[in-house]
Amino acid sequence: MVTPPVTANEKPEKFTGVGFKQWQQKMFFYLTMLNLTKYLSEVCSIISPNEQDVMTLGVLEAWKHGDFLCRNYILNCLVNSLYNVYCNIESAKQLWESLEKKIQN
Repeated sequence: MVTPPVTANEKPEKFTGVGFKQWQQKMFFYLTMLNLTKYLSEVCSIISPNEQDVMTLGVLEAWKHGDFLCRNYILNCLVNSLYNVYCNIESAKQLWESLEKKIQN
């Protein structure tokens, strides 16, 4: 029997607070398919408020957009009670680390 390929449309089930390690691995795989895992471990470069270079500003906006997507994919795979706790965290990296710290302790 051949297992059908997983598509980006098949997101993990919502995390309920039980079975974190399994959910985390499924979520990481899902984010890998979407090419978003770098936002879990990297931070956005800080640029000068006076920056005028269009290329630099474009890179910054692309980063913010990717981080926004990653953060919200994670949030949308949490049950409402957990979503409400974590929705104000500003970056995907902070959200991921906060979930790891809280759930594993």
